[in-house]
Amino acid sequence: MAGGDGVEAPPDLRPGRILISREELAARVAELGQAIARDYRGRTPLLVGVLKGAAIFLADLARAIPGPVAVDYIGLSSYGAATRSSGAVRVTADLSVSIEDRDVIIVEDIIDTGWTVDYLRRNLATREPRSLALCSLLDKVGRREVPVSVEYAGFAIPDEFVVGYGLDLGGLYRGLPHVAALG
Repeated sequence: MAGGDGVEAPPDLRPGRILISREELAARVAELGQAIARDYRGRTPLLVGVLKGAAIFLADLARAIPGPVAVDYIGLSSYGAATRSSGAVRVTADLSVSIEDRDVIIVEDIIDTGWTVDYLRRNLATREPRSLALCSLLDKVGRREVPVSVEYAGFAIPDEFVVGYGLDLGGLYRGLPHVAALG
């Protein structure tokens, strides 16, 4: 089975057991949206989604926040088609708006070693936002190599490669409505 980018999934790397169901995702995203709305009452936060993995989560999160939000995206890569981070962060697309004096919330699909989000936080901080926070759907706390503060955390997960709900393997499986381990 090849993905839209022509990547063939190895037969031993297919979605396996479901770690987080569609219902669990929806409930937690709603809770995160309410927490953000409470913390940013009277302000319009800018949600900065990290492409491509956070796109589905960001869309659901933006709808779960009652009140105004702005949205932009930044593209970063540290995986390529591999199942482990390379550690080298590469910017693939920059923001289209200025974040100076704005309340910015980085929206990530997953935090693994912490290198990517640490790089992104330092990069965005140089652009002088009013505030800078992090919202991550998934967190592999056990893999952390760089300390990272996560103001809005979805789920802590074990050290397994996961796909679905925006997360992929070489471009495949992003559209699954749940998060599954490869098996």
